[in-house]
Amino acid sequence: MEIDPASGRARGARYAPSPHCDDRPGDAAPELIVVHGISLPPGEFGGDGVERLFAGTLDCDAHPHYARLRGLRVSAHAFIRRDGTLLQFVPFRRRAWHAGESSWRGRARCNDFSIGIELEGADDVPYAAAQMRALAALIRALCTAYPSLDPARVVGHSDIAPGRRTDPGPAFDWALLRRLLGAGPGFGAGGAELPG
Repeated sequence: MEIDPASGRARGARYAPSPHCDDRPGDAAPELIVVHGISLPPGEFGGDGVERLFAGTLDCDAHPHYARLRGLRVSAHAFIRRDGTLLQFVPFRRRAWHAGESSWRGRARCNDFSIGIELEGADDVPYAAAQMRALAALIRALCTAYPSLDPARVVGHSDIAPGRRTDPGPAFDWALLRRLLGAGPGFGAGGAELPG
């Protein structure tokens, strides 16, 4: 996988632009990767709910859970489906609206300096092997394209918004991600600071 740093797009990803993004303040470089878990409706996989949410076209009357999402303007840079398919919604050089109220190492407003990657899943459902491989490949590509990133600076949404968010949840295999990243050329034990 490759990232074009100029456009901020992943080659080979299906691009579905989200209107829910803007420029990073002062053109700040991304320094953090935030892993999320999402499914719409909750616990159901394979539908178009997530894509519609990020596009701002979700029919909030289509499912009882969607009513609480009415008016929500959110996005992520990328979404990895259960089969490892990668969709991109926001160029990596721009700010996606994925983290909400958040803080990392005393620094607030994580959207300003992070990249948000959503995995199709639920906190208590193990993520698919294909997703984990695709996630590791994307992280490696991002770290190559943006020297400000490092595989040791990968966190869960729950790490930057404790008490408010729980994803990617206890079913996320941080040890596997460490191994997958450690196997990449030039990363050594790059996942040493990963949570879990």
